[in-house]
Amino acid sequence: MQRSDAVFVESQAITRPRLGIIGGGQLAKMTAAAAAQLGCQVAVLERQEDFPARGLATHAVIGDWDNPRDLLRLAPLADVLTVENEFVDPAALAVLGQNHHPLWPSAATLARVQDKLRQKTLFAEAGLPVPRFADAPERDAVRQFGFPAVLKKRRHSYDGKGNATVRAPEELEAAWSKLDGDRHPLYVEAFCPFERELAIIVTRGQDGAVVCYPVVETINRDHICHVVKAPAEVSAATAARVTELAVRAVTALEGVGSFGLEFFCLADGSVLLNEIAPRVHNTGHYTIEACVCSQFENHVRAVLGWPLGAAALRAPAAVMINLLGHGDGPGAPRGLAQALRVPGAHIHIYGKTRSARGRKMGHVTALGATLEEALATARAAADCIRFGGIP
Repeated sequence: MQRSDAVFVESQAITRPRLGIIGGGQLAKMTAAAAAQLGCQVAVLERQEDFPARGLATHAVIGDWDNPRDLLRLAPLADVLTVENEFVDPAALAVLGQNHHPLWPSAATLARVQDKLRQKTLFAEAGLPVPRFADAPERDAVRQFGFPAVLKKRRHSYDGKGNATVRAPEELEAAWSKLDGDRHPLYVEAFCPFERELAIIVTRGQDGAVVCYPVVETINRDHICHVVKAPAEVSAATAARVTELAVRAVTALEGVGSFGLEFFCLADGSVLLNEIAPRVHNTGHYTIEACVCSQFENHVRAVLGWPLGAAALRAPAAVMINLLGHGDGPGAPRGLAQALRVPGAHIHIYGKTRSARGRKMGHVTALGATLEEALATARAAADCIRFGGIP
């Protein structure tokens, strides 16, 4: 080897990979922690000075992620960019590609997912089973569709925000008003009498390699995920079907990175794809402690073009419980010291400055020989912690 080659190899070896994250909430925080473990620098674009991922960011850029100029302030600080949420303006993201800044998932993938009517149409055209749906540009479209039904915003809906169940014609006006249907495009889905809700994380690399995490059961109340049980207590055939459909969905989107997919499981054992999130997902937080390689680490590996890690469980069972705000108030938790005394409980506090009712403020994960054992441990710790509301 000539001396110039040796210098080149050495300089390459000491260069730290640089990951840029658009958005600075808890998903960015956990992604940044995984990236730091792999020796990466992390640059984060966020709209406010104080955000959960701030302490893990090598560089913090304060600006609007829907503003192309602010995206281009972030881009030179990173070799590869990724998103924490799927609501960034696709027209703004397109500027990154025009200036040769790699973004995964791509702007095209995100555009396909952002509009949930377009998302459903793409999946239906790919032969994936989804609930019956239709565009609802006006109230008459809902009446013609039939009842019961679920009216949904096509954009910017999550955690039940942007959905309204309409059981009878006389409930339509209230649902339309709640979603401000005269200003926001809506679509309608058939009400699905599911028996349980299932979810899965799929990570897809730039080379098309795929890693699938266990199928999990999610316990939801008021459209917000409260508990995740891994693995779901379903038949091997049902788990295999969910996994197959999830891979097909991510592939149809040409996705790169970790994706969260949610399914309805019907009484006859069949499943319908509900929706997909083109990012690391709340239903995969348990993977930090419970899997060989977490959804966050695999997301970092995927977007940087590195080999993917194994998704196998480290224990027979794992349970994650979301820590939700009980009301308005400071973001600091009460009861953390008591929770830390629970053996086997892994506690994550996101560091948000303010609590609000139903806001995700942290989570607890526990492993066990059975789901019951893991749930008891996670519950013992979670019940100690409270955010906001009356002390």
